[in-house]
Amino acid sequence: MMWRRSLLLLLLLLRWWALGKPSPDGGPHGQARVHQGAPLSDAPHDDAHGNFQYDHEAFLGRDVAKEFDQLSPEESQARLGVLPRPLRSRIVDRMDLAGDNDGWVSLAELRSWIAHTQQRHIRDSVSAAWHTYDTDRDGRVGWEELRNATYGHYEPGEEFHDVEDAETYKKMLARDERRFRVADQDGDSMATREELTAFLHPEEFPHMRDIVVAVSEETLEDLDRNKDGYVQVEEYIADLYSEVPGEEEPAWVQTERQQFRDFRDLNKDGKLDGSEVGYWVLPPSQDQPLVEANHLLHESDTDKDGRLSKAEILSNWNMFVGSQATNYGEDLTRHHDEL
Repeated sequence: MMWRRSLLLLLLLLRWWALGKPSPDGGPHGQARVHQGAPLSDAPHDDAHGNFQYDHEAFLGRDVAKEFDQLSPEESQARLGVLPRPLRSRIVDRMDLAGDNDGWVSLAELRSWIAHTQQRHIRDSVSAAWHTYDTDRDGRVGWEELRNATYGHYEPGEEFHDVEDAETYKKMLARDERRFRVADQDGDSMATREELTAFLHPEEFPHMRDIVVAVSEETLEDLDRNKDGYVQVEEYIADLYSEVPGEEEPAWVQTERQQFRDFRDLNKDGKLDGSEVGYWVLPPSQDQPLVEANHLLHESDTDKDGRLSKAEILSNWNMFVGSQATNYGEDLTRHHDEL
């Protein structure tokens, strides 16, 4: 039983880190505490040199962009919008149909499409979690189901006597329950798929902002080892790196010290207060889909009427989607999932 509880704690810690309690970003021993959306693409935004990979991944999503990279130019254009509607619903049609279906793609429709494709990884992760947590298969995930699937079958108030780190367990359970209660907007202790998504990805939902902000308070509490209400640079580093006697401090740790001084310590007083920790954990973020939608609109709107026709999109098709001709022959695995 003890080894099972230890394994469960390890798995729980991994999930907890993914939900906002990891180590600071930057070092090889840490995972990002920061709550912000993933970039639309890791490729350089380098249109000037004919490299549209960033735009492809932003517009299609990374996985689907890999599929388009393997298509011929004719196939890629067909998937985008050349073939008539009865044969298959084209991407251009879908963007318009999801909006006002007026025959044009507006900035709002383009932004909505990009945001939708970028959320695919979230939808996939929630679908995988759903089968784990909805143990009675009733189409909802109750708090007790989630608690039991994550922590084992304990009665409320029961102590974790057979767990090595019972205090950590109790703290994690309390934080998860608080997160669940905020995600459960109708207060019935049963999460719909949308509510479970808010629980698993609180940074994506405005009504979960207080929970995400609470993570910054918990981060301050966790890192503040001398309990003076601040995070000193050594406390910051200690959460990233465990010093080994006689071993030289790695170069990345020195980089993190510089990051602390230059970017974390905003008022330059040598320590982080609550607002500085909050700025680190929940930094201001751009509306990346809107930025990319504006870029694609600007580059493709030849008559400058503030909207895109199918002809305008297709005339600039290689910016929106890729093919063997427009990318650089990457040897990528092709799959056949429809958008």
